[in-house]
Amino acid sequence: MDLAFEKRWRDLVSDLSKRFGAGTLDLNGVLFLIGVQELGQHAREFKKDEKVALMHIAICVCLKAFGYYSELGRDADGWPHFERTKDLPALGPEEQERLMKEAVLAYFESD
Repeated sequence: MDLAFEKRWRDLVSDLSKRFGAGTLDLNGVLFLIGVQELGQHAREFKKDEKVALMHIAICVCLKAFGYYSELGRDADGWPHFERTKDLPALGPEEQERLMKEAVLAYFESD
């Protein structure tokens, strides 16, 4: 177990949970927040399909830094669109979660 990585992740989740008063966030909750941030529209209620799209935006944005996606631009409603630029490695569920957590940490630490 990588204790330094786990501490960085816990610290990020703790900070975001406090900032948004959202209880303790999990990876999906953090991805949702990134998606809302990247969409850049006013805070509002999102429909179920929009929530899924926001998660997709967050995944693409976070993995863009690792070279897996590039942004194509935004549609008329302001939603960003992406294309995969290289295949993701074949990973098991735990490895996928680790990759996404690393990508999320890189997203927040690059500011």
